[in-house]
Amino acid sequence: MNQKPKSLSPYYRSLTRNMVLLVMIISLAPMVIVTAIILNQFSASYHEKVFDHLEELVLKHKQNIDGFLEEKLQNIRFLADNIDFGQLELNGIIGKHFARLQNVYGTVFVDLGIINEQGDQIAYAGPFKLGKARYADADWFKKAIESRYFTSDVFLGLRGTPHFIITVRKTWQGQKYIIRATIDFVSFNRLVENVRIGETGFAYILNREGRFQTKPIFDFTPTLDIYTRYFSSLERMAKDVEIEERLDGAGVKSLYVSALLKDGDWLLVYKQASRDAFSDLGNAQLIAIVFFVLGGIVIVALAISMSAKMVRRISTSDREKEIMNQQVIETGKLASVGELAAGIAHEINNPVAIMVEEAGWLQDLMEDGAFKSEEDIKEFERALNQIRTQGRRCKAITHKLLSFARKTDSRIEDFEIGPLIEEVVSLSAQRAKYSNVELVTHLEPKLPAISASHSELQQVFLNLINNALDAMDKTGGSLEVNARQEEGNIIIDVADNGPGIPKANLARIFDPFFTTKPVGSGTGLGLSICYGIIHKMGGEIVVKSAVDVGTTFQIRIPVKTDEPEASDAQIQSDAIN
Repeated sequence: MNQKPKSLSPYYRSLTRNMVLLVMIISLAPMVIVTAIILNQFSASYHEKVFDHLEELVLKHKQNIDGFLEEKLQNIRFLADNIDFGQLELNGIIGKHFARLQNVYGTVFVDLGIINEQGDQIAYAGPFKLGKARYADADWFKKAIESRYFTSDVFLGLRGTPHFIITVRKTWQGQKYIIRATIDFVSFNRLVENVRIGETGFAYILNREGRFQTKPIFDFTPTLDIYTRYFSSLERMAKDVEIEERLDGAGVKSLYVSALLKDGDWLLVYKQASRDAFSDLGNAQLIAIVFFVLGGIVIVALAISMSAKMVRRISTSDREKEIMNQQVIETGKLASVGELAAGIAHEINNPVAIMVEEAGWLQDLMEDGAFKSEEDIKEFERALNQIRTQGRRCKAITHKLLSFARKTDSRIEDFEIGPLIEEVVSLSAQRAKYSNVELVTHLEPKLPAISASHSELQQVFLNLINNALDAMDKTGGSLEVNARQEEGNIIIDVADNGPGIPKANLARIFDPFFTTKPVGSGTGLGLSICYGIIHKMGGEIVVKSAVDVGTTFQIRIPVKTDEPEASDAQIQSDAIN
């Protein structure tokens, strides 16, 4: 049943393509929307989760670092409250205090010193030779002597290595003294180095001048204006932690989580590349995309397979429908021949009567023995010529009838419509005369050719003429068939002045099996067949009618152009529509 040429025709290829696209859109659109919504919600949830985790991480380390600084300050405060400034230079008392600190807290305290208000270190304990060091010009000393408690920024100082100090100011006998302890930079830096997540996550501390207070694991130059903005934002919004996603100096999109330390003097910053922070999200999205692609491939394959199968069924159904339509047309043609029978019989009866009369005359002449005179011979020749003429007339009538009734194919061909109309009118002329109807034609000369089925178009005009003759069978009247060219179309009007069609029936006259004729006088398929044939060839048929005025059927058929002819499948699709 399946015929590849049909299934591969342009119409069916287009139908298959449209069905595949429709199935894909219907199937993939919800999946795309749902997948996008799920991924978007998952992404938002995952971002929130990462932000919350990093905020908690930085906040925890902020508390640890601030706690570390506060603890060391309290250690020095406790020590300062227990120092007898009158015995500082006796028996190495400062050394005993320093030893006690290291015994309790380890090497986190590097050295210990006491400095008078002139900036001279009057007592020192530690590994460096700083016993007589003078700090009067040091920035940290100027700030420390004015503050009860002071924690400096990281600096190199006299020892030439990074360190920072914690000081407590005490007054004894009207003099100000500073108890200074140096904090081990390595121990402090380790607090920040431990803030590591993934491959790119690390932390560092900056002061307000944008200088590092810890040693970052990656070398880079901080952008001062950005970090100044962090200081300002955290102070203004009174927030513990702030998170921002932006491009770093290398153009890499990164997360920055910041928090204030040391009463706002330092900024703890955690930095991590976004792709690293959201790597699990990227993996999840990749897996979702893979499943989406695989699902899309399955849907496309099913769409192609199902569409091809459905199109093959439609193709088979179209061919069966076309066969049935052709059978209906042939049936309608035979019905039209039946309607012509009375007129054809009357038209044939006349020449037959003449031939019978002439044959009887010849027989009379033969019985009278009239064979000798020249006049008798001429009479014989006249009678024989008359019989021959009337025989040709009968032959022409039957030839027209047979050529119409004979089953012919409905292939599209190019022809002029004028001779076809004349032929149909000549077939109907005798019936029109029998019904007392004047049948006339007005055909514009040299009408352009059309592309259509000759036999099917012949059927259309014969159906319309027969319907008009049926309507005027009892009353008589006139029937005109006009043809003209107008705007690239051939316009054919079949107009009668019969009883007309009631307005209530006009909307249904092209419906199959609708008829106003008595039972047994019509099938109701004639106008339906006409409608299908005209629309199949790309034309249009309309009707105008008024009761007691008449009816006009107007057919509009496009003239032949140089464009390629439509395929059979396309013609079938037009017929379906």
